Amino acid sequence: MNGKLMVVGTPIGNLSDFSPRAVETLKEADFIAAEDTRVTMKLLNHFNIKKPMISYFEHNKYERGEIICDKIESGETCALVSDAGMPAISDPGEMLVAQCAERGIQVFVVPGPSAVVSALAVSGLPTSRFTFEGFLSVNKKSRREHLEEVKNEQRTMVFYEAPHKLSSTLKDMYNSFGDRRIALVREITKIHEEVIRTTLSKAVEYYSDNNAKGEFVLVIEGAEKPKKSEFTLEDAVLMAKDHIKSGMSASEAAKKAAAETGLKKGNIYKAIL
Repeated sequence: MNGKLMVVGTPIGNLSDFSPRAVETLKEADFIAAEDTRVTMKLLNHFNIKKPMISYFEHNKYERGEIICDKIESGETCALVSDAGMPAISDPGEMLVAQCAERGIQVFVVPGPSAVVSALAVSGLPTSRFTFEGFLSVNKKSRREHLEEVKNEQRTMVFYEAPHKLSSTLKDMYNSFGDRRIALVREITKIHEEVIRTTLSKAVEYYSDNNAKGEFVLVIEGAEKPKKSEFTLEDAVLMAKDHIKSGMSASEAAKKAAAETGLKKGNIYKAIL
């Protein structure tokens, strides 16, 4: 008879946030798949839980995933945990859940703390629609490409960032997004928990000396909705034709009419040819 995989959310700082159901799940599991067994051992010791563990992290996730799936198919129950927060969310556990799904293994979740939702809740920014963008790349080119891809995103955006990269990331965000509202949420549920609600320009200035400490969640205001033009394409074409009569080329006339109406130059240009 097959076992099952239990995806167990762990505290992101305060151990008191670990739920009674999560404690019972770890006690009842046959073994625990842990991102860092040293970190998980502290959690187990705090709740007086003694269970065998298997290390499961980014660089061994496929090979270990196969081993874990084999053990579950032999009838064992595995509890998957991360160092902090929900496994499989910006976390190598994503691969294990996918492997279990491919092999028809039952997967259940024991909800727990999430830095994404916690930061969003205290950000003071719109929460009805948001997008989680995770960690940006260490590579400057890749990081800037990612930011360019989402600069027109109208939903609130949530990013993770490490303190040593914060200053350069904020500068890149300001260059891509312009000056928007941002909440920098630091050390969630820990002693030095802090929420700084400011703008990107002020955040760049504040952290310019790289004095950041702790893990950060960045919650950033989405782009403004494009304003609808009060002009129709027909209006723009008439304007462009007037400009042509005054001596402009068709291309120049279309460009000027586009600036005057907010419509696309290409559409105006095609319409006047």
